[in-house]
Amino acid sequence: MTDLAGKRCIPCSGSTPPLTRPQIKAVLDQVPQWEAILDHHLRRVFHFPDFQSALQFVNRIGAVAEAEAHHPSVSFTWGRVEVEIWTHKIDGLSEADFVLAAKIDALPRG
Repeated sequence: MTDLAGKRCIPCSGSTPPLTRPQIKAVLDQVPQWEAILDHHLRRVFHFPDFQSALQFVNRIGAVAEAEAHHPSVSFTWGRVEVEIWTHKIDGLSEADFVLAAKIDALPRG
C-alpha cells in the first residue's frame, strides 16, 4: 500500500486550483498503472476472468467511493472494469483523485 492509500479523500473547494503538470507527474509514480489523461483525469482498466469478478470489483469500488465521498466514473463489461477519476468541482485533478486511485489499487481482485 502506498502512502496515498493511507490518506483520506479531502474535498477541495471550488477555488482550489487543479494540480499542474509537474505536480501530477510528481505524484503519478505512486499509482503507476494509472494514466493521467490530458492532465485532467486519471484512467485505469482492470481485467478479470469473468463477469462476476468484474461486478464484485465494481461493488468494492463503490464501497470505497461512498466511504471517501469521492465518486469515480466506472464502466464494466464481461472481464473488464474501466475507472476514471477527477474532481468535478475544479474540472481537473486534485490530490484526492490520487488517494482514491491508490485505495482502488489496494482492493482485492479475487
